[in-house]
Amino acid sequence: MLKQLRILFTGLFISFLGALPLGTQNIAAAQIAISDGIPAAMEFALGLIVADVFYIYITFRAMQWIQSRKRFFKALEWFTLLIAIALAIANFYAAAHPSVQKNVLLSNSLPKFLLGLFLNGINPVQIPFWFGWSTVLFTKKILQPRWRHYHLFAIGATVGFFAAILIFVFGGRLIADRIAANTAIVYYIIGGIFCITAGIQIWKMMRKKDVEHGLAHPEEISADLEEVVVEINKGEAASK
Repeated sequence: MLKQLRILFTGLFISFLGALPLGTQNIAAAQIAISDGIPAAMEFALGLIVADVFYIYITFRAMQWIQSRKRFFKALEWFTLLIAIALAIANFYAAAHPSVQKNVLLSNSLPKFLLGLFLNGINPVQIPFWFGWSTVLFTKKILQPRWRHYHLFAIGATVGFFAAILIFVFGGRLIADRIAANTAIVYYIIGGIFCITAGIQIWKMMRKKDVEHGLAHPEEISADLEEVVVEINKGEAASK
């Protein structure tokens, strides 16, 4: 039972911290909460979660297939860069045109669940992230190739990811309520964040720190938190 709880908490811990850095997905969730309300943002978050869980399972079960598809994920990286730039432009347009009021790319007729599923489904950053962590978890024998372990880890990761997204959803809503009389400022700020996100991605791609590099060097992905995760599971290893 203790082993199962450790796997659950490990998934929660890794996914929660992995979702906290600013990115297209969590900033988009905050903006939807601002423009369309909390229920719409929750629906969007559910789409993000489904895509995240899909990547967890496919990474655990198809490592060799992933490594042979580097060019495909490289193309996705360029596509997500274009989306981040488009979201930034849409925010600046909404800020400069008060009659628009919303980011037309996020506030449209497409169900928010499908929008979240799409945005996170084409996000190639998850591939090296979970690839790196799966390497560590299997090497350190924290996880074993059993479906029960996969399910427990995925449940924990789902809770952790959702908790992190909630911070952005309610944080965005709180900020919007505080400066409701000046929505243009909100759109300029969010547009600026999307610009920074795109700039960071361009910098990584130029420095060869992109998805392809992450797949070739998975140990770099988990280096900062690897000791913490191993310590969480230390008791189990010591008991064997």
